[in-house]
Amino acid sequence: MIPAISSGFPALDTKRVESLGTATAGASAPAAGGADFGSVLAKMTTDAVGAVKGAESTSIAGIQGNASTQAVVDAVMGAERALQTAVVIRDKVVAAYQEISRMAI
Repeated sequence: MIPAISSGFPALDTKRVESLGTATAGASAPAAGGADFGSVLAKMTTDAVGAVKGAESTSIAGIQGNASTQAVVDAVMGAERALQTAVVIRDKVVAAYQEISRMAI
């Protein structure tokens, strides 16, 4: 039997999303307890690297017969999502930089 589609996706971390909203709400400084943009990007980068390393180790365990095919596929798809997210964010940052560089001084 095919499991529900939603069971394959991680739950949304609403506290992290809310902290992002409060961190960008103040124009001069991040809100108390919120994270600044640089630390959010650093955390996302660390998470993405961890996902890729986890997928590699799970893939190796699968080759050795110590992990199921489902575990390998889940780990690789998680790493793929992390990489796609990093690429999209990079593209948005580059586009924003280009837009700022076109502004007249």
